[in-house]
Amino acid sequence: MTKAEIQLIRSLADKRGRAEHGLFVAEGEKLIGELRASHLGVRKIFALEGVFRGPEVETVTARDMERLSLLKTANTSLALVEIPRYELRPRELAGRLTLALDDVQNPGNLGTIIRLADWFGIADVVCSEGSADCFNPKVVQATMGAIVRVRVHYTDLPRFLEAAAHELPVYGTLLEGENIYRAPLTEAGVVVMGNEGRGISDAAARTLTRKLFIPPWPADRHGSESLNVAMATGIVCAEFRRRADARPE
Repeated sequence: MTKAEIQLIRSLADKRGRAEHGLFVAEGEKLIGELRASHLGVRKIFALEGVFRGPEVETVTARDMERLSLLKTANTSLALVEIPRYELRPRELAGRLTLALDDVQNPGNLGTIIRLADWFGIADVVCSEGSADCFNPKVVQATMGAIVRVRVHYTDLPRFLEAAAHELPVYGTLLEGENIYRAPLTEAGVVVMGNEGRGISDAAARTLTRKLFIPPWPADRHGSESLNVAMATGIVCAEFRRRADARPE
């Protein structure tokens, strides 16, 4: 392990470094195992003795792993992975459910949402340019391997939603929306989730064709002001999938 390799890994903690080198860091035997079996390119693996084998694997000591790790607690292995590039074509989303994130900035929330997308069979997550970077080490770890299967795109979100609205219904979660448990939901569409503090921006809200609201229980109870965006995403995805499953074949 060279000084240059350590400096490279350290630089990948920052979005600018990841963009410059076209690489991101993944840590842990299970996650790296999934990455090796996927379409993503694993350029190099640093691992404790006996964890991995292969020409791209360099065996290091536990002390070295502590120096390399970008997490609070070092794992048994760390990989340098090539950042994938996906094309985003709104017309190709027809017939599918897609998530759109409007400036979701907390890495833990973004990672959890990507994991939720994977669980509910959602192949694409479209993010505004102000959203957290999905290849941030904290996001990668929070996805629990879902980053391998879910395509994450960054784009001018209002423009994308405006184009998508010609092909699909565009749903958004807002306080003035219709009760999601009573609203008609289609099997395919784009679901917009907003920023942790501000919700959906005005520019994105203007593209919505249907506004949804997750009601508290009971409806007149005055409790928490809002739900965490990742939690709300889970509820919304579950309701869309429940409706699709309940439709007669």
